[in-house]
Amino acid sequence: MEGSVIHWVGAVIGLVLAIVLIFRKLNPVYALFAGAIAGGLLGGASIEQTVQIMIDGTSSVMGAVVRVLAAGVLAGVLIDSGAAERIAETIVAKLGEKKALFAIALATMIITAVGVFITVAIIIVAPIALSVGKKIGLSKTALLLALVGGGKAGNMISPNPNTIAVAKGFDVDLAQVMINGFIPAVVGLAVTVIIAKMLSKKGALVSDTDQADDTEDKKDKPSFGRAMVAPIVAIALLALNPIGSILNIEVLKAIKIDSLIILPLAGIIGLLAMGKIKHIIAYTTSGINKMTGTAILLIGAGAIAGIISKSNLSAVVVDAIEVMGVSGTLLAPIAGILMGAATASTSTGSIVAAGSFGGAILNMGIPPLNAAIMVHTGATVIDHLPHGNFFHVTADAAKMNIKERMKLIPYESLVGLSMAIVATIIYGFLQ
Repeated sequence: MEGSVIHWVGAVIGLVLAIVLIFRKLNPVYALFAGAIAGGLLGGASIEQTVQIMIDGTSSVMGAVVRVLAAGVLAGVLIDSGAAERIAETIVAKLGEKKALFAIALATMIITAVGVFITVAIIIVAPIALSVGKKIGLSKTALLLALVGGGKAGNMISPNPNTIAVAKGFDVDLAQVMINGFIPAVVGLAVTVIIAKMLSKKGALVSDTDQADDTEDKKDKPSFGRAMVAPIVAIALLALNPIGSILNIEVLKAIKIDSLIILPLAGIIGLLAMGKIKHIIAYTTSGINKMTGTAILLIGAGAIAGIISKSNLSAVVVDAIEVMGVSGTLLAPIAGILMGAATASTSTGSIVAAGSFGGAILNMGIPPLNAAIMVHTGATVIDHLPHGNFFHVTADAAKMNIKERMKLIPYESLVGLSMAIVATIIYGFLQ
């Protein structure tokens, strides 16, 4: 089954069908499976070939799935112990009301960067943001943009499902993806704050009913220092090998510990530091439950990525780019943008883009790490469309109705686009 056995039209129809089914509220995994089956059959493959291609596609993402599930240990510890909330509260309190939007964006960025899934990070910081916004008269539009933009920036440098997915998709080191995503992330944070300040008085203000009841959830949260132990350990261990490579230190270069080991280990060390090791079963159970949905979604993404990768779609896109006179370097961010929009998910979009266009991107002479960064940032440009759960979860977090939430989409896209442009300049045109 070598080469393109599926016509690109069938693959595209399958992808469109998956999007329509997601819009119709079918479970995204089943929608992706249905789209993959339709794409294979309509593209000219037999039933047997279609099933085998789907299985091969899901097999290709198993490494990412296992690492995402392992990351649940760290996520569960940070969230359920109150560590993530303590970190957010401290950042906002230290920076003060005059820098409220920057503080909110930075807090969400850091919470996401240390391993909390972006939607959960926004849910954690949102009550703090609404409280500050109510006090100083900031609009909910500005507050949510600060939350979303900060989360998107943090996603570029985090050991989260999206980064794990793109690293595995291009077979590069997770820590290298995180480190090289730093400059785009900083640019994304800056653009977020600038736009949020422009929107600070536009849109509905925070009302009394939008705020959470202060009497609820009085859990015993750790000190800021203890809350930071788990993320510091995780980042330090992940950075050992890349730092060794950068500084040419043989001892550090020889240390190759996978995130599959590092992230759970960091979570356990964090528990010990916070004196909450007795909660290990409860926190890890909660963590894996939080990651299961994403892990299963990646399997669905692998199925449809398998179909697209066995079609001639990437060749058609490359030909179109050449006809238009556009640089082939742009294929990486364009693939990320298109697949991020199609799946309304950074992690799923990254997997589909890597699986579908990875070969064509690398054939243009782009190094795997550079390709991973450009696809990753591209996937953040339009990953917040209404057929994904991110759109609805963030609307609920900021107490917004759908109409208000829709108005934020162009501004979110500007944040993602700024990161994609910077990444493409640095890792595409300047390389």
